Amino acid sequence: MSLIRPELIALTKRWSEVLTGLGVALFGLWALQARDSFFQFLAMLVILTGLGIAIIGWRRLRFRRAEAGPGVVQVIEGQISYFGPEEGGFIALNDLVELHLIDAAQTWLMVAQDDTRLEIPVAAAGSEALFDAFATLPELRMQALLDALNAPEPPLARAIWMHPSRRMRHLRLH
Repeated sequence: MSLIRPELIALTKRWSEVLTGLGVALFGLWALQARDSFFQFLAMLVILTGLGIAIIGWRRLRFRRAEAGPGVVQVIEGQISYFGPEEGGFIALNDLVELHLIDAAQTWLMVAQDDTRLEIPVAAAGSEALFDAFATLPELRMQALLDALNAPEPPLARAIWMHPSRRMRHLRLH
């Protein structure tokens, strides 16, 4: 039996990265009281590091879904795997050429070079690992991805990212 309410524990876990970053920044502010300029410089670095951790935590927080969706997602050594109740699949991150948000921002659609398609529910267990995987895609703007994911009235389908080589080929065709 826990003395802390389960809702409070869940809320603290959800916000843990943001709170950690703010805690580090507050420590840096306290350390800024040092009289030596070298230690003040270090304190400024600690403050900036803490704020950086908090900002990244805020972005990851916006990426996570509170509700649970079907299936499990794993990202291991550059391979995205989805194990769903009825379907699943694998796609290598290096082979990814398109990323879409479909079903009114409820499903990720990933397309590989060989036109293999993988659909993953946004709220699938472990889908928060996709944040770091998507961040490695060349020229992907994470802010645009987060805005599309959290749009109040999302469209049925939206292209989020296309590999630069695919984009050039697509432009030549039109």
